[in-house]
Amino acid sequence: MTKSTGARLRLFGVSAAALAASIASGAALAETAPTATTAPAETGEPKTANSPTDADAQKIAEGSDIIVTATKANEIAPVTASLQTTQPQSIISRSFIEDSLPATSDFNQIALISPSVSNSGNANGSGLSESKAQIRGFQDGEYNVTYDGVPFGDTNDPTHHSNTFFPSNTVETLIVDRGPGNASNLGQATFGGSINMFSRATREEASVEAKGTYGSYNTWLLRGLVQSGAIKALGGTEVVVSGQHIQSDGLRTFSPFKSNNVFGKAVIPIGTAKLTLLATYNENDFNQPDNDGPTITQVNEFGKYFSLNNDPNTQTYYKYNHTHKTTDFELAKLEVDVTPYAHLDTRGYTYSYDNETLSGSDVTLYGNTAADMAAVTAANKVILTQGGTKVFGVPGYTKPNKYRVIGDITKLHLDLASWVNTTVGFWYEHSNTYRQQRDVNLLTMDPNFAEKTVTDPSTGLVTPSNIKFDQDSHINHLEEFIEVELRPFEGLKITPGFKHAEFTRIDIAAYNQTTRIPANFKKTYTADLPFLTINYQPIDSLSFYAQYAKGFLMPPLSQLYVANPSLSTVDPQKSTNYQVGAVYHGGHLSVDVDGYYIDFKNKFSPTGSGANAGFTNIGGAIYKGIEGQATYAFNGGFAVFANGSVNYAKTNNPGEAHLQVKLAPTFTAAGGIIYKHGPIRFSLIDKYTGKEWFAAGEPSLPIGGADPSTSGYNSAIVSARYEIGPVRLGVEINNLFNSQRLINNSGGQLFYQPPRAYTGDITLTF
Repeated sequence: MTKSTGARLRLFGVSAAALAASIASGAALAETAPTATTAPAETGEPKTANSPTDADAQKIAEGSDIIVTATKANEIAPVTASLQTTQPQSIISRSFIEDSLPATSDFNQIALISPSVSNSGNANGSGLSESKAQIRGFQDGEYNVTYDGVPFGDTNDPTHHSNTFFPSNTVETLIVDRGPGNASNLGQATFGGSINMFSRATREEASVEAKGTYGSYNTWLLRGLVQSGAIKALGGTEVVVSGQHIQSDGLRTFSPFKSNNVFGKAVIPIGTAKLTLLATYNENDFNQPDNDGPTITQVNEFGKYFSLNNDPNTQTYYKYNHTHKTTDFELAKLEVDVTPYAHLDTRGYTYSYDNETLSGSDVTLYGNTAADMAAVTAANKVILTQGGTKVFGVPGYTKPNKYRVIGDITKLHLDLASWVNTTVGFWYEHSNTYRQQRDVNLLTMDPNFAEKTVTDPSTGLVTPSNIKFDQDSHINHLEEFIEVELRPFEGLKITPGFKHAEFTRIDIAAYNQTTRIPANFKKTYTADLPFLTINYQPIDSLSFYAQYAKGFLMPPLSQLYVANPSLSTVDPQKSTNYQVGAVYHGGHLSVDVDGYYIDFKNKFSPTGSGANAGFTNIGGAIYKGIEGQATYAFNGGFAVFANGSVNYAKTNNPGEAHLQVKLAPTFTAAGGIIYKHGPIRFSLIDKYTGKEWFAAGEPSLPIGGADPSTSGYNSAIVSARYEIGPVRLGVEINNLFNSQRLINNSGGQLFYQPPRAYTGDITLTF
């Protein structure tokens, strides 16, 4: 180990042995701001025969840069936090993912166990359709999602596809950070927090694992994982590869789902440096309307889980509603000691998304009453020539959406003195995107000239009426940051920081979305963001922290869907975050609690219409609350845990009442029991989400004839596993209490909790 590695380790409060173990097991340095906790020997707890080892502790957050104190509670807890954290966080281990959740789970279902996290979606079954998570009421697109420290998301706005890039077989640890973090925390939407995934870790020992599952909706999964172990002929290089196939009929009518994933990672020692190469490829194929969700009429006639049918004379015919998605993600990361006091971490990456969708134009019309069938007949009209008349047909559309992103994140860590170190760096990212939508007759796939006639005022050319939009767009994103960690005396760390973000959107459209005329627009947005965090650890097992931070959200591409973007006067949405908290790691008890206050300003809002359409910043919202999580571990492998939050998320607009933000729960609560001893693994976990409104403004009248809010709902999972030599047998019951409440009403299209579902699995390890 070099001098600088040891120095950094002492500065972070971790023993050299602990860091060596973390590096050997694939832990990454500086995926987030340095947040390692004290080493197990420093906790003051006596070691016993039943105490978890240092290796057990590292497994809690393996793959990340966080080392969690090795106590009974932390080793078994479904969620915990680092003693050195500077903001509220929940660390979720591979053990919880593997032992307590369905193998098909997406990353939002993993994150749901955290305080203040709620979830909507998965309407077709766990991982069989997309879901959306909310953090403290912040919606998808208002917080970051990262993988091995790389922020990823769509390029028209920073939203995410939960089951498209990184299924659970690619995730070792997931950490929910409820705050912007330090200046070195990167992403397009820093003010709502982050869901941070870390890739499967390599191992020193070789092994092979094969897993098969079968469950409700004729859902089956096959998974294989191979660990090479340390390859001496290659200097100790470690490789892990994984493959997975999922296939299901789906919960909802005529909604089958198939998915394939391959994943590979190599960790290559090069002297005092380390090179990590990673790649994953995913393919999803499913039948689902583009504008998803049954109406209240369809629910009353066909049930809560209606989606599609087998009638080719309707827009809800399953073969007319089909999506094929492929994604890839590649990363090359080099960590090297440049000098004894300087450490360089640089990672280049690329990822892509290709969505090829075919959909009926309006799937809300179908029903079995005379009025419903009359509506279907009236809608089955198409126009087969420009300016022609309507004839019989089934209207629908094609919608390709594809992008490629390339980027680099470089961080230089400098040990300036025994009491100060600094991190400086930058993040550059460029993306190319192509999106289009064309109307077709689903019976023949011929063009359907259904759109209104639009003339380009500058050229006089008429836009073909079968084209809704056809556009290329590009992003150039640059962030530079610096943070300085000051340690005026032992146990206290003060970290000021600053980040400058510059974000440029370019829209080059043959036919721009909304206006449907050509466009060639460029818009640049900037934000200057200060940070200040404090962590004070008076004793080994207790710490206090505080955070002040500015966050920002990049403006969406839709702000260029206007005739003249110069009429828009928009700054990035910004937030000011204040948070305080405490973390305690005792021998049997792990507990943390925090309070937060977030002032969100510059909310985007449309203004004007037609040639005068634009966007401006109007109003904002206040988010505040109290959160906590605790686990108590008894001797013998038994533990109880609970976590919860009380959340306030309401608008803060001058002259208006303070109204609840949509899909922002008033509280969350989770609890359960876990038993891990010998060959037995058992858990019973329940998460309750409090009252939510489905639209802004706390509506009291029905939306589309259905409820405008939910009074709250729970989702419980019981899981049991038993090992017999190399064989592990398991069973899970998802939604144990069979709650089937309405969890979202999107403009009259409804989403309900999937009913109770069963899964059995068998795992072989060699």
